[in-house]
Amino acid sequence: MKSSIKSDAFPGTVGEGLSAHGVSRREFLAFCTSLTAMLALPPAMAGVMAEAISHARRQSVIWLSFQECTGCTESLTRSHAPTLENLIFDLISLDYHHTLQAASGESAEQARIQSMKDNAGKYLLIVDGSIPMGNPGFSTIAGISNYDMLMETAKGAAAIVAVGTCAAYGGLPGASPNPTGAVSVGELIRDKPVINVPGCPPIPVVMTGVLAHFLTFGSLPELDAQGRPRAFYGETIHDRCYRRPFYDQGKFAQSFDDEAARHGWCLFKLGCKGPVTYNACATTKWNDGTSFPIQSGHGCIGCSEPNFWDAGPLYSALSMPVSATSAMLEGAAGIGTAAGVAITWHNRKTKSAAKAAHETVTVQELIREEK
Repeated sequence: MKSSIKSDAFPGTVGEGLSAHGVSRREFLAFCTSLTAMLALPPAMAGVMAEAISHARRQSVIWLSFQECTGCTESLTRSHAPTLENLIFDLISLDYHHTLQAASGESAEQARIQSMKDNAGKYLLIVDGSIPMGNPGFSTIAGISNYDMLMETAKGAAAIVAVGTCAAYGGLPGASPNPTGAVSVGELIRDKPVINVPGCPPIPVVMTGVLAHFLTFGSLPELDAQGRPRAFYGETIHDRCYRRPFYDQGKFAQSFDDEAARHGWCLFKLGCKGPVTYNACATTKWNDGTSFPIQSGHGCIGCSEPNFWDAGPLYSALSMPVSATSAMLEGAAGIGTAAGVAITWHNRKTKSAAKAAHETVTVQELIREEK
């Protein structure tokens, strides 16, 4: 870390860092190809991304942890595209992180202050955990309240990334009755761009993908109404779920261990929140693309949505499925395929209309102009 190694010991650009670690041009292009696919960019962007990243200065990153469980950091350490070691040593300069840094005490705080000074207006601030506003003493670091440290560090940041549902929406600490007065990063930071990467915890490659996008284009990716990157949160889990055909046919498991569940039928009636949860779980998955909760036999709990802890019982079905009425659902369950087809037609018509209104962005428009 920068607190224990002189800053001039690090290469100045990502390309130099890659070369120092023996990464070939071919390997780097393969890496960028996977990133463009993950970020839903045109394939032609792989070469553009490789060129931009290789000449980019290693991005200074300050990571602050407040009211959290360290689950977001645990998730980050399991990223496979890029891996944690590539992220830290090749793509970014992680100047401050409570859990991962070697320094402690005064030397750790000095690393944060020095990074803020050296990279004023250019560093990326990542925050996980909510901020307690009920009493500053609920959570402090080096005698500094979470609020004061956030506001001080955010002042010179180029952008802020709120990682995890606690930072993005308040999360578990903010659940009723919210004894600490927990609030999200976006409720406090109003003069800087804030990107929300919710999840309890977020998918690791979503976190690293956002950082790679910022490094490539020097800007944040396109965001949805909740401040989330559309590339990862643009569709519901339900839209891409492999159990979706059973939902459309009105085939639902009645318990987690019945014959229907063993045959992979839809878990909607067991409380699955996939129809109202926007995330990339069904496509990106977890543990190097191995699986995700629904594939493992458990319904989605909606952890990337605001106030999901207070949204009702985890194992009670939603009052209605997405883009369809509860009457249609009951009809599908009772009659089967005919009503299921009606739901499918209704949902696809709505989705087609949304796609028709979407304007395509060209490769040229995505290329960052050199200043």
